[in-house]
Amino acid sequence: MIIAILQARVSSTRLPGKVLKPILGKPMLQHQVERILKSKKIDKLVMATSNDSSDEAIYTLCKTIKIDCYRGSLDNVLDRFYWTAKRYNPTSIVRLTGDCPLIDPFFIDELINFYMDENCDYASNCLEPTLPDGLDAEIFTFKALEKAWKEAELPSEREHVTPYINSNPDIFRVRSWKYKIDLSHMRWTVDEKEDFELVKKIYEQLYNTIPDFNTDDILNLLKKYQDLTQINSMYIRNEGFLKSIELDKIQHDKI
Repeated sequence: MIIAILQARVSSTRLPGKVLKPILGKPMLQHQVERILKSKKIDKLVMATSNDSSDEAIYTLCKTIKIDCYRGSLDNVLDRFYWTAKRYNPTSIVRLTGDCPLIDPFFIDELINFYMDENCDYASNCLEPTLPDGLDAEIFTFKALEKAWKEAELPSEREHVTPYINSNPDIFRVRSWKYKIDLSHMRWTVDEKEDFELVKKIYEQLYNTIPDFNTDDILNLLKKYQDLTQINSMYIRNEGFLKSIELDKIQHDKI
């Protein structure tokens, strides 16, 4: 059984409440859920949010759109993720994050096929990125997740779920899926207000005529309206994870 776990919280430091910001009358997170559900390879989608009162709205949204929701630690996301997965006894887990409202189910399925063909413990399309930032997905065995949950100690390993797995290729069989062309310079994630502005404009241009618009549709739109890509061009990829690495260094210095 392959489950997808979508982790989301309201208390984003850079853009609080981003996952519930409305786009064309729906919360951004609901749009992402609808896109993920178009995957042909995922058996079940589950939301993993925190037990903090600020995330009550995410829990309520899940009840409304009939998506299972598990609530756990706000900051120890690895712990939250592990207990979410354990409820379903899956063989493999796809990890997705709530800041990717343009996620493409085709590329999720491509990653799953690659993972199965490679017979690995972990595969990702973002470890060596070739897709736009915001189409990120990872898949790994439940056994790998459980080992990480038991052994990971660094702040970055607990906050971001998979660093213990993908940084230990001597323990785990790790593989990177790559696209035929490099689009990694593009930014379609939502961490800043400019990111949200771009995504909102993309939905406004495409959703009403092509509700299941894909990556090619977005690329064609951005080719036609090239000024859109400048809206959020000042931000770097993986800023949140880089901050966690700095916390790792601080913890190491205290030892």
